[in-house]
Amino acid sequence: MTDGHHRLTLAASIVGTGTSPLSARWPGTRWDRFAQWDHYRRSAQIARRGVLDAVFVSDHPAHQRDTHRAPGHVFDPVALFSAIAGAVPDIGFVLTASTSYNAPYNLARRIASLDAISGGRTILNLVTSFNPDIAANFGHAPLQSREERYRRADEFVDVLTRLWDSWELGPDEPPAGPLWQADPIDHHGEFYDVRGPLTVPVGPQRRPVLAQAGASGPGLDFASRHAEIVYAALLGKDAARRFRAELDARVRAQGRSPGDVRLLPGVNVVLGDTEADARQRHLAFQGVRDEDELVARFLARQRAAGRPALPASVDPDRVLDPAWFEPDPRQDAPIGFARALQDLVASEGLTARELVTRHGDPGGHRLVVGSPRQVADALVDWWADGVVDGYVVHLPLLHADLERFVDQVVPILQAEGVFPRDYEEAGATIRDRFGLPTPLPAARAVG
Repeated sequence: MTDGHHRLTLAASIVGTGTSPLSARWPGTRWDRFAQWDHYRRSAQIARRGVLDAVFVSDHPAHQRDTHRAPGHVFDPVALFSAIAGAVPDIGFVLTASTSYNAPYNLARRIASLDAISGGRTILNLVTSFNPDIAANFGHAPLQSREERYRRADEFVDVLTRLWDSWELGPDEPPAGPLWQADPIDHHGEFYDVRGPLTVPVGPQRRPVLAQAGASGPGLDFASRHAEIVYAALLGKDAARRFRAELDARVRAQGRSPGDVRLLPGVNVVLGDTEADARQRHLAFQGVRDEDELVARFLARQRAAGRPALPASVDPDRVLDPAWFEPDPRQDAPIGFARALQDLVASEGLTARELVTRHGDPGGHRLVVGSPRQVADALVDWWADGVVDGYVVHLPLLHADLERFVDQVVPILQAEGVFPRDYEEAGATIRDRFGLPTPLPAARAVG
């Protein structure tokens, strides 16, 4: 971190049944728990036991096409976290919503309501939605270009923040005159006409915290203007350092302080009693017999993802050519995952066999496999060097591996003084925990 070091922050992904393609069929688990409310409540309870800052849910409002894997996006995140907020205290929520397929007023009202109900525990992760199946669920218009989606997103956030600042409650005693003053925001823009004000007053954090997850050029521009938390795919430390420097420069160019933005990349964690045990568990969770099979499947998936330069035959023990992993700038799918993979190959000169020990497939995030001590050291390493502020931890099997992480890794982090032991120490609201400033009130008129 550029403007002062903050303590390590951690969120846990509670999407579906876990990252393993076999997680729904894992022995001793209920296969359909992805559709059970209690599965998500239990996940949040386990995360709270570890004093994790938040639980994270991504969202795609379209049914997945792979019928051999458990669906990851079943319940509406706002409805899900509203229920969790009433059942599980303290833990924060990172919920995902689309700026392309929501109305600003409706989303502002729902998120402000959840933030008030939860006592300031809400992080809104804004995405522009790249999946044509989502577009097909919201009308006949085709998926917009990336540039148009981010132009819409910019205006969406302008309206959102001004709605959240519409009006605030006064002192505890009722005033002699009007009980409140709530003026219209009167926004008239390229995509939206919104009169306002919002029905919900300013909440416990003033505004819910905003997160963003795009790593394309337009995505980084959007992050530099609006995001307080940036969620990214970062596979190598040097590449992560370069990403951080670029993000900081863009944030400064917007007149903001880099110290007001937290970088939380995703990390796939596979724990074992020893490193050898963890590597065996990783192979088992991927459904392969050995590392050669893992390499072959990884290369097949890269070809299927549209890497025309990747040869039909690749020696798993020869250094890879970074040009083989060049992403198509016109692709609708996220650029960040493909760029992170190419950067790792370019900066570290890896073979395919080495690459599969660093790249979480499926998912595309950094892979950390090892004993609790090794995992804790790997997480602290990037944070201690100021490269990242924390992580969103993805685990192969829910709930078992979340319990492993909470019971075996978190105590090491706490003993080393880099992670809090209770929520009183962590802070009441998400802004408190992440050391984020309270935003200044937005201007009333937008258009």
